[in-house]
Amino acid sequence: MKLGKTGLNVSKIGLGTWAIGGGPAFKDTDDKAVSIATIQAALKNGINFIDTAPGYNFGNSEKIVGEAIKGNREEYTIITKCGITWERKGALFNKVGDRQLYKNLSPESIALELKDSLKRLQTDYIDIYMTHWPSVEPYKTSVKETMTYLMGLKKKGIIKGIGAANVNADDVREYLRYGELDIVQAKYSILDREVEGDLLPLCKKNDIVLQAYSPLAMGILSGTIGRDYVPAKGSAQNGKKWFEPKKLAAINDMLDAWASLTDKYNCSLANLAIAWVLAQGNNVNVLSGSTTPEQLDENSKAMHINLDPADAADMLEMAKKID
Repeated sequence: MKLGKTGLNVSKIGLGTWAIGGGPAFKDTDDKAVSIATIQAALKNGINFIDTAPGYNFGNSEKIVGEAIKGNREEYTIITKCGITWERKGALFNKVGDRQLYKNLSPESIALELKDSLKRLQTDYIDIYMTHWPSVEPYKTSVKETMTYLMGLKKKGIIKGIGAANVNADDVREYLRYGELDIVQAKYSILDREVEGDLLPLCKKNDIVLQAYSPLAMGILSGTIGRDYVPAKGSAQNGKKWFEPKKLAAINDMLDAWASLTDKYNCSLANLAIAWVLAQGNNVNVLSGSTTPEQLDENSKAMHINLDPADAADMLEMAKKID
């Protein structure tokens, strides 16, 4: 698929490397050799689109990506991000382990972040440079100031395109007032469809790729979470509505009803759920967080499913009954 107005062609599925970065949030993915093998296996599976960020375990994800693509840099399209820092002050964000993260989208902070990212990724350019979160008080930087700086980097050839994550439609309109936006990252699955109201139509109108994260709704659409599942206390799933007992039972009923479709397309439930998202428009991309070559091989199969519009509509009707 075409990536906005960059002239780049990217795979319909991108590999997300947050978990690959390891660290306190992902202690079971600290095997560097497996992580590198996963990124290198992407090309063999037709995936050339890799997403990372400095905030993914304090630069470790970028370092692993840099080692994995070394010697083959031109074959990959790399997204990395700016606006989340732990070395410079900003608006308070998350705390990971005993280290505090901050939001800061000032040109001064971005310049230092970019220098570090280029070093960790072992490259002299970034394909897509993405703001990780909107700027907030008390370190508020206007979109105009941030975008003016990013457009300057693009003019110099240091970055090829600009993206924004965790933004709404009004934010996107503001970005477009001051420059070119090629990709937006947002939560999107057959259960979480809020982007369809305003954001997705706006992206389509302006030739912006919408890259969907969490297409399996925190794993619940993979078919591996049973009706009696209880999220661990403090986990990301804890307190989310889809994991409430009644919702969980209804979702499992829906997945049972999808069995005929998995037979028809010779695929897994996860493949089917990802294929549904991909079927929502030529500008829709999916971010898959595979952590092993085997997971990546399995998830990449969704790119090859040509989902019948009637089947996609039936799946949606089932999902609407759970809302």
